[in-house]
Amino acid sequence: MNKKLIALGSLLIILTFIGYIVVDTVSSDKNTRRELEEAKVPPPSDMWNIYRVIDSDDGPLTSVAATLDGRIFLGGDSYITKYNHDFSKIWVTKTPQKINSITIWNDTLFAASDDMIYLINNSGTIISEWGPYEAKSIITSITAGRRLVAFADAGVKRVFILDKKGEVLSMIGLSESQFIIPSPYFDVALFGDNTLFIANTGYRRIETWTTEGKFIESFGYAGTAPDAFCGCCNPAHFVVTPEGFITSEKGINRIKKLDAGGRFVEYISSKNNFMASVPLDISTADSKMIYAANPADSKLYIFTRK
Repeated sequence: MNKKLIALGSLLIILTFIGYIVVDTVSSDKNTRRELEEAKVPPPSDMWNIYRVIDSDDGPLTSVAATLDGRIFLGGDSYITKYNHDFSKIWVTKTPQKINSITIWNDTLFAASDDMIYLINNSGTIISEWGPYEAKSIITSITAGRRLVAFADAGVKRVFILDKKGEVLSMIGLSESQFIIPSPYFDVALFGDNTLFIANTGYRRIETWTTEGKFIESFGYAGTAPDAFCGCCNPAHFVVTPEGFITSEKGINRIKKLDAGGRFVEYISSKNNFMASVPLDISTADSKMIYAANPADSKLYIFTRK
């Protein structure tokens, strides 16, 4: 009887393995066919021009944030710079560490280094510091809203939701809902008081979550088509707009607009000389002017529609 059970178990294992190979082969064939079909379609033209280029003379550039009243902030290697709407420099604030990401809420700028968050007022003074939160943190993105602040940590592969005192309220990405983050590109954006958009870059998609940690939906797939995300870990950066999303990719360095459902609208920049492996951080306040910070040459590229 035991021999029969062992034989039956072995047969089930073999059949399961064969089934896995069949499913994997079919899936790979589908992806290959899709990529071949995509390659036959001529790519759309860029619909935006570079309106202006600003050299960051304060040091290596990493990030950008813009506001509706015309303020532009640049983050870089141990500094934050504020510009006026006419691109004149207002102030420069030195920070204790390299800044990876910045975001604005009202008159407070939140600047994230690998393991710390600095709060800076409109005059450029550091008014508070939060953290560190984890021993192996690599904070790659920070976002702020009316009640909450959230940041994405590529070191521990989790998104942290904080109150306005810097206390952790919840985390997304624990054992039951892990993110796949192959490289230190992991973006997050708050929308309203209860919605988070998170780039799960290993799956090449943007996911929608509640701030309480409930998964809602996602869009995106791997590929080179205009509405796909290429490479191992995209979208590297994104920003939420009233119309949908603007995304930035590495591997094929392109910036594009998507609608609220993740469908391709138009290219902002796809035919460029940007370094393929270095994606540009992006920001916009009104969807009419798009700011892209290029770490490869420490320049801010400002795009307007043709």
